[in-house]
Amino acid sequence: MAKLFEALEGDRDRALFGICLYTGCRISEACTMLTTDAYDAAGVRAKMTLRKANTKGKQETRQIPVNSVLKEYLETYRAGAGKQYLFPGRHGRGHINPKSADEILRETCDRLGLVGVSTHSFRRTALTRMSSAGVPLRVIQEISGHRSLQALQRYLEGAIASLSF
Repeated sequence: MAKLFEALEGDRDRALFGICLYTGCRISEACTMLTTDAYDAAGVRAKMTLRKANTKGKQETRQIPVNSVLKEYLETYRAGAGKQYLFPGRHGRGHINPKSADEILRETCDRLGLVGVSTHSFRRTALTRMSSAGVPLRVIQEISGHRSLQALQRYLEGAIASLSF
């Protein structure tokens, strides 16, 4: 994972994929974040906001703790953040498209010769790491936004079986 992050070109890409890896959010959730979801006047927030309107199923707004590695990525990226969206789209309009993020990752993986990595790999890795670290399933469910424990358990079983990088 470290080699992949080193190979990403630019602070924006490390911050974007860092959010997915260290919060377990979906790429679409990261792409649509507002700048105020990650920063306040003092700097990087202790907890990031994933807004209900931008989550799968639009269930509820989630607050997710920011660890020290992600905080570093976000501090480094801060000057590049948009006025409205954390990751602005081309020419400052709207937010970066998840398909663009997918292409960025695909190009990076191609350069490194990595196969089978997708933007969703960061989410699977994050949730699997939480489970392996002994984080209770209910807490992982709250962080991930899964509707049921059964869905989360199936997800983790699949993630553990597919771990290869």
